[in-house]
Amino acid sequence: MKQGAPGASDSPLATKMIRGTRVPALGFGTYQLEGEVCRSAVRSAIDVGFRHVDTARMYGNEKEVGEGIAESGLDRGELFLTSKVWWDALRPEEIESEIDASLHDLATDHLDLALIHWPNPDQPLEESLDAFRRLKSEGRVREFGVSNFPPSLFERAVQLGGVFCNQVEYHPLLAQDELLALAREHDVLLTGYAPLAQGETIGYRELEEIAAKHGKSSEQVALRWLLEQDHVAAIPRSSKPEHIESNFDVFDFELDDDDRAVIDRLPKDRRQVDPSFAPDWEE
Repeated sequence: MKQGAPGASDSPLATKMIRGTRVPALGFGTYQLEGEVCRSAVRSAIDVGFRHVDTARMYGNEKEVGEGIAESGLDRGELFLTSKVWWDALRPEEIESEIDASLHDLATDHLDLALIHWPNPDQPLEESLDAFRRLKSEGRVREFGVSNFPPSLFERAVQLGGVFCNQVEYHPLLAQDELLALAREHDVLLTGYAPLAQGETIGYRELEEIAAKHGKSSEQVALRWLLEQDHVAAIPRSSKPEHIESNFDVFDFELDDDDRAVIDRLPKDRRQVDPSFAPDWEE
């Protein structure tokens, strides 16, 4: 599997190797993208060089994501495609039904990665993961994992076996040290969503100064900071072609120790996503 943009395929950061599977480290997120905007954005992202696309049943856009992929003409084997099952549909029979619906809407015969979108304390985790394990054995999903799992629950999921990824909010303004340590210990991918803190990284003087030094933007610095971390991927989202292209243009510079020290001193408690059904993040 290759990254398609000039320079990206030559970068050691373009992919992350997890348990023998090579994952494009920079993915394209599609949350809140709808209709023609979504279809066009996915097509633009693939044209720019993204080879990792992230969606979910809850987003209601899998059909448009599939159309954008089809219009790109990209061979399916060149794409790493992720979707997720919402937290209220985690009984085994529901998981199977939801995954089949995703495959239908995305017009594909498999997902490269299928995730539990949020934990559900009322549904036995063992049963849900068993359902994903069965889908993997049947080839409908290549890998499975979780999303928005705090440390103790993430470790429990890993111990139950087969978990490939934990997708969580992660950016220069939110620390995920414990989750990252667990991911590295167990050779699991930590995928950062909202990697630009939903725009909050823009305008930070410290990030702007680092960006100016490298001839980049603060958003590109934030993405580069994530990609330079072992076992970490990032999935920025945009509907604008110029921003999509800019988000992918992060493989031709490197942060130095001084840059990383400055970023380490930024606030690390600026969580953007915390719905009423969220778990205890410190658990």
